[in-house]
Amino acid sequence: MSPTTAIALVCKTPAIGRGKSRLWPLLGPARTAQLSACFIRDVAETLAALPATLSRQCYALFSPVGTEAALRELLPPDWQLIPREANDVGQVLEVSLNALLQAGHDGVIFMNSDSPSLPSVLIEEAITALRADGDRVVLGPSLDGGYYLIGLKACHPALFRNMAWSTPAVFNTTCARAAQMGLPVHVLHEWYDVDEAQDFHRLKAECCGQAPIADAMVTAGPARHTRALLAAWAAAETPPPHQPGQG
Repeated sequence: MSPTTAIALVCKTPAIGRGKSRLWPLLGPARTAQLSACFIRDVAETLAALPATLSRQCYALFSPVGTEAALRELLPPDWQLIPREANDVGQVLEVSLNALLQAGHDGVIFMNSDSPSLPSVLIEEAITALRADGDRVVLGPSLDGGYYLIGLKACHPALFRNMAWSTPAVFNTTCARAAQMGLPVHVLHEWYDVDEAQDFHRLKAECCGQAPIADAMVTAGPARHTRALLAAWAAAETPPPHQPGQG
């Protein structure tokens, strides 16, 4: 059998009042839920478009338990769902990594669901790097100091335990711990998550044609669902043009 890499999208099933609360002051809970759903659809489409030769199986590592039906509506039918039953991010990643490796995958990649325009070339690079000889960790650093992707082909609990999650120290701490273990780190190009108001403004600027990352050597993904939603919001907020004879 050819090697198959597991790609697990870590996400919350979108619903009004659930997730991304830091965007609520700007967008409100309802629009934030709409945006989250578009993000998941866009990342799923990016993964579906990867070359078949890369041989991957996609999973949604999701919460809360019991929202499978709603999440299924956002994903291709070949995805498998894994309920996230622990609150600690590190515990979730460690347990899920072990389970997916034991299921026979040659490597496991965890991705966030907050980067709708993540370039597919970075995911391809992550899969290829994991399949090279020797143990390693693959990291995709995000602008906020965390990472949008982590890939492993063996479990190293020190990378997950007692981590100050959701802080600007996550990426650097992970690299430092890997160095202490003698574990090589393959670093991907930097990208961004959409968690805060400033991230949303970066996303809007990208959808208007601005490069989201300065001096980026990769092309952003299409993010067609997110772009369509932002365009619809903009159209709804734009007053109709003044017609001759009116007013």
